[in-house]
Amino acid sequence: MSSLPKAISVFRNLTYWPFVAISWLPAVVLFKAHGGEITKVTGESMYPTLNANFNENLKKDICWIKKWRPTDGLKRGMIVTARNPLNPETLQVKRIAALEGDTVITRAPCPVSSIQIPVNHVWLEGDNIDASKTLDSNTYGPIPINLIQGKVTHILLPFQRFGRLRWWEYGINARVSEGQGNCAPGWF
Repeated sequence: MSSLPKAISVFRNLTYWPFVAISWLPAVVLFKAHGGEITKVTGESMYPTLNANFNENLKKDICWIKKWRPTDGLKRGMIVTARNPLNPETLQVKRIAALEGDTVITRAPCPVSSIQIPVNHVWLEGDNIDASKTLDSNTYGPIPINLIQGKVTHILLPFQRFGRLRWWEYGINARVSEGQGNCAPGWF
């Protein structure tokens, strides 16, 4: 009889911690979907801002993505994550070059020389000087702001680059002339 209470005690211990972990699962999923997440940035389209050592080694930057209200307060120069319009299952990390109402002088492979950004759209570009290294709005045009999933706010790894991403220090793109949102295509 003495082994039965011990077996019950072991059973309680084995079921308690998985139950605690499972009970926190909805909170973790909710936070990841709407609060933020840690993301590894791959590729060289945002070089040298992100993956600054891309040419030297294969280390990737690990960044914090703030997902709470991702489309509120968008400004030129912010780095965001957005669904790729050509492949919506994938996310891309790009810089907002232009907002609604702005006019952009485009680069290849864009078929037109300039474009005015319509209402509720943004123009995204990679930081790489070599335009062939980045798949951005010059390929697929302005994207609806609803495709924006979050804002890149901090670099977490590598440790020597740890800190807030200072997007506001990025110079205004010379190919963008600021417009007024209320005269963007789509306003009547």
